[in-house]
Amino acid sequence: MEVVGRNPCAMCVSVCLMLFLFINAAQCFYLPGVAPQDFFKGDPLRVKVNKLSSVKTQLPYSYYSLAYCTPQTIVDSAENLGEVLRGDRIENSPYEFKMREPQMCNVVCNAKLNANEVKEFKEKIDDEYQVNMILDNLPLVMPFKGPNMDTLIYQHGFPVGWKGQYGQTEKYLIHNHLAFTVKYHKDIETDAARIVGFEVKPFSVKHEYEGDWNEKTRLTTCDPHAKKTVTSSESPQEVDENTEIIFTYDVEFQESNIKWASRWDTYLYMADEQIHWFSIVNSLMIVLFLSGMVAMIMLRTLYRDISKYNQLETQEEAQEETGWKLVHGDVFRPPANSDLLCVYVGTGVQFSGMMLVTMIFAALGFLSPSNRGGLMTAMLLLWVLMGLFAGYSSSRLYKTFKGSDWKKLTLQTAFMFPAIVFAIFFVLNALIWGEKSSGAVPFGTMFVLVLMWFGISVPLVFVGSYIGFKKPAMEFPVKTNKIPRQIPEQAWYMHPIFSILIGGILPFGAVFIELFFILTSIWLHQFYYLFGFLFLVFIILVVTCAEITVVLCYFQLCSEDYLWWWRSYLTSGSSALYLFLYAVFYFFTKLNITKPVSGIMYFGYMLIGSYAFFVLTGTIGFFACFWFTRLIYSSVKID
Repeated sequence: MEVVGRNPCAMCVSVCLMLFLFINAAQCFYLPGVAPQDFFKGDPLRVKVNKLSSVKTQLPYSYYSLAYCTPQTIVDSAENLGEVLRGDRIENSPYEFKMREPQMCNVVCNAKLNANEVKEFKEKIDDEYQVNMILDNLPLVMPFKGPNMDTLIYQHGFPVGWKGQYGQTEKYLIHNHLAFTVKYHKDIETDAARIVGFEVKPFSVKHEYEGDWNEKTRLTTCDPHAKKTVTSSESPQEVDENTEIIFTYDVEFQESNIKWASRWDTYLYMADEQIHWFSIVNSLMIVLFLSGMVAMIMLRTLYRDISKYNQLETQEEAQEETGWKLVHGDVFRPPANSDLLCVYVGTGVQFSGMMLVTMIFAALGFLSPSNRGGLMTAMLLLWVLMGLFAGYSSSRLYKTFKGSDWKKLTLQTAFMFPAIVFAIFFVLNALIWGEKSSGAVPFGTMFVLVLMWFGISVPLVFVGSYIGFKKPAMEFPVKTNKIPRQIPEQAWYMHPIFSILIGGILPFGAVFIELFFILTSIWLHQFYYLFGFLFLVFIILVVTCAEITVVLCYFQLCSEDYLWWWRSYLTSGSSALYLFLYAVFYFFTKLNITKPVSGIMYFGYMLIGSYAFFVLTGTIGFFACFWFTRLIYSSVKID
């Protein structure tokens, strides 16, 4: 009531200003994943190698699964849980630099490939695999001109090689010469430097030398003494059995004005930021449309209904009840399979809490891309910790439904959703393991996941369930009749399947543009960092799910159908069906996956994502409808 007296234009300006400041802060406020490291001239710089990745197969492999040059001892870096699940395998390499000391034509090793090694190289070239390296926590990128030739586009890693047509034959060519560029920002006072860029230009060159090969042999195609390096690939190196391949590299150091705190900006630059704004505007239009409908129902129709019903109670000759008041004796009757509904509501609370806290921390910069694996690790930890709220909410609702076996309900809450997800994940992991990919989760990591599930999540669910069941049951504003009322025949547009499918369209429409960027970052191996936009889209999704469920719930009750419990969950939860259908569309239009295992992996993980989205959106719709029904039936006088 207080809002009526305010200036609506001033309110709109204030809200828009707050949104702008929030997004601006979310993009500018940045907390890097590691502390800066200073290097002085001559300090050693050790390059690390990461997985080989491909957007065609989606199956990562260890760098040393190919016959590349190896250091004397291969040392694995300690990856966090998120890195292991992503398939990262970070190891040392034979590439060693010295800060601000350029090098030319450094020979790493020479090798002759056997038939099996040649086959492996050719398969990786066919599947367009990229080699990934890391220096001072910065991933290696390969710059090239964009379509408009004005801006540089950075491709992560560099290709293993390519296929070239020479005469009548098709040859497999390998990138065996790497021209590295290390960009640094120097402190004038201390002469210390910080690395702000790590780039490469790969070449394929058939190196030549005179005499027999030894450690002191000079290459005629690349000679540091003659200051001759590789500038073209006129004589490329073919991948063939018993063919000698010499791996070399150059290092160039360039001083840069980019400060260390901004060194990720070039990696994270996105030319389509306007599309994100269009996504926000599109979602806001949907929310405003739904808000108008809800306002019309709440302020006009409902207010008129409640006033009419309350006036009828004061009149001597009572008239027959109509509309949603007619089902007041059945509207809070416990639904069929109420135990299962309680389980899904508790799981949805657990997932919603995890998503909300994760996005808040990500928007503040704590889960930046420089902290590899940090996002997935945080999500897993928050999931197990949120088990406390899952148990509490499911048992509270269960007691409201007059349930008594809370231990059985707790076990279902603790195991149903994770068991389904773990079963799909286990099958996919077995398939990936069969492909000998580094993306397969090792046995030790699998044991850690199970330990987190049984050792942390399950006990917390029990604690939350115990606390929730000790609380008094929630009271409903009206009493439930002993005999269920017969539901009249419904119009075709009020059929449960039709209304449920219609209800999922708008929540999906509010997020599908941002969903495109998320799928691109996952399956096309790009960074996603606009968590400020994502948080706003999440809030819009919550409002949209709540409003569409309330609108359809009101229409359902007006048609004297009181079975709203499950329908409120399924109405907004059906948006997960559209998400999976969009994933199918994305697979056939944006991806070039050819291997059956890769396709199974894609649809398996998207099935898990859609299932989680169903639990999230369904729970939001359920609580909105639960609040709405209690509100309207507590506002009228019931005999």
